[in-house]
Amino acid sequence: MKDHKTKDRPGLHKRVINVLIHVLLAVLAIIWLLPILWIVLTSFRAEPGAYTSTFLPQGYTINNYVKLLTDHNVLDFPRMFANTLIISVFSCAISTVFMLSVAYSLSRMRFGLRRPYMNLAMILGLFPGFMTMVAQYFILKSMGLTEGSAIRIGLIVVYSACAGLGFQISKGFMDTIPRSIDEAAIMDGATQWQVFTRIILPLSKPIVIYTIMMSFMAPWVDFIFAKVLCRANASQFTVAIGLWNMLQKEYIYQWYTCFAAGAVLISIPIAALFLYVQKFYVEGMSGAVKG
Repeated sequence: MKDHKTKDRPGLHKRVINVLIHVLLAVLAIIWLLPILWIVLTSFRAEPGAYTSTFLPQGYTINNYVKLLTDHNVLDFPRMFANTLIISVFSCAISTVFMLSVAYSLSRMRFGLRRPYMNLAMILGLFPGFMTMVAQYFILKSMGLTEGSAIRIGLIVVYSACAGLGFQISKGFMDTIPRSIDEAAIMDGATQWQVFTRIILPLSKPIVIYTIMMSFMAPWVDFIFAKVLCRANASQFTVAIGLWNMLQKEYIYQWYTCFAAGAVLISIPIAALFLYVQKFYVEGMSGAVKG
């Protein structure tokens, strides 16, 4: 009997630990989900203003979404949404091409300045991007990209131009792909471009998806540089600037619940992109595991 009880104790101890871990994870999940639930409930809240005494709204309405999408006299949210979508889509496409091309070059090729460039990129990555904001602004101003519709082009240029410095993660993934695959393809007559597009990219599908998502999200949520470049050009505001304006003291009472509605709406493109590319990410990971 003693031996039997002794054998059961490790199993009981393991079950207790598993229960505690699951309880901890459940608590963390609740803490993570509460702000999301609160912003969704606030977006349907009937009473205006920023301050309420209860977590749950006293009444529900869809007028916050209606006002957000139809009231263009003060804050033109649909225009801001369109500006941000255009900037994010073009920045995502250009940044993805730049980042993956640099990652492939540094991973598979050998040239004179390869090591100095990697060291320089690592050093520059230690400094926050907004340190160069003033210089970037005056460079764009000299190019005529700080007024009118050219602001969108300026933002796309800034978000895309520095993408080549963010190659580390993509390069690390490509380094795991055997070089013998490249050598076999080149012996069969393939060019470097064909190796890159037809062999490396399909094998790097998970990191390609990751790069696309990060390249899309960066301009979508950026506020600081967009505010610096747009200044008072309301027609070129992005959603981040629009949501920030809704919290100003002259707007917060009437627009606070619309701010919550806007926060919900801007999460839709990111969620849709993630859901669309998730299947490719999973397929790529399963293919990598099988390989």
